[in-house]
Amino acid sequence: MPFTLATWNINSVRLRADLVSRLLAEEAPDVLCLQECKSPVDKIPLDVFAARGYTHLVARGQKGYNGVAILSKIPIVDAGDRDFAKLGHARHVAATLENGVTVHNFYVPAGGDEPDREKNEKFGQKLDYLAEMRDWFHEEAPEKSILVGDLNIAPREDDVWDHKKLLKVVSHTPIEVEALAQVQDAGKWVDITRQDIPEGNLYSWWSYRSPDWDAADKGRRLDHVWATPDIASAGHSSKILRPLRGWEKPSDHVPVFASFDL
Repeated sequence: MPFTLATWNINSVRLRADLVSRLLAEEAPDVLCLQECKSPVDKIPLDVFAARGYTHLVARGQKGYNGVAILSKIPIVDAGDRDFAKLGHARHVAATLENGVTVHNFYVPAGGDEPDREKNEKFGQKLDYLAEMRDWFHEEAPEKSILVGDLNIAPREDDVWDHKKLLKVVSHTPIEVEALAQVQDAGKWVDITRQDIPEGNLYSWWSYRSPDWDAADKGRRLDHVWATPDIASAGHSSKILRPLRGWEKPSDHVPVFASFDL
C-alpha cells in the first residue's frame, strides 16, 4: 500500500484551517500529522477537512496550547498516547494504518530561550521529555513505525543557517543534539528526509521575528520524518514545502513530506 505522509506544525488548526484545506487540495497526502493545534479535539474543524476526503481523525488536544492530530484519507486506528515527562500536555498521539504501520506524531517542547535547566525550567522539561522518549524506545523497540513531528531540534550543521552562531541557541545546542541522537539511536530510527536529501541546507522553520524571512533565510530544520529500519528503505520522495511560509497568515513552520511503498 503506497502512501504519502506529511507533518506540519500548524500553529492553531482553527485559525489556519483554510491553509490546511488548501494543502490537502493541492498536495493530497494520504496522512497529515499536525502539531501545535491549540484546540480541544471536539473543536477541530473536521468538517472542513472531510470535505477534502479526510474523514479519519486521531487526536489529542487542549485549549490554547499544544495539541497533536493525525488526519487521514485512509482508515486509521487510535494507537494511544504517552505523557512524556509527566507534563500533562497533548504532545504525542499514535495511529495505525490498515497495512500495520504505526505513525507516531510528536510535538517536543521548545525549551524556552535559555539553554540551562538550572535557570530555565522549560529547558529541563525538554531534556526530560527526550530522555523518556529514549528510554521508551529502548524498552519497547519500535517496528514497522514512522515517527514524525516538530521535534524542536535542528541536529545537523546544515540544518541551520549558521552552525557556529546557533551553538548556544535553543534548538541547536550540543546537549539537545546529543539528546535527540540518543532518541534516534534507541529506536534505530532512520532520518528519511536526510536519507533522500543527504547534502545541503534544509530548513522547515523561519522565525516570525524576521521582517523578510525569505531574503534573510535564517531557517532551521525542526520538523522530521523518521522510520524504523524494517521499512526505511521503502521511504522516498521527501520534500519540504518552503513556499508555504509565504502564504497569507502562515505558520512559521512548513510541511515536510515523504512517501512509502509498502
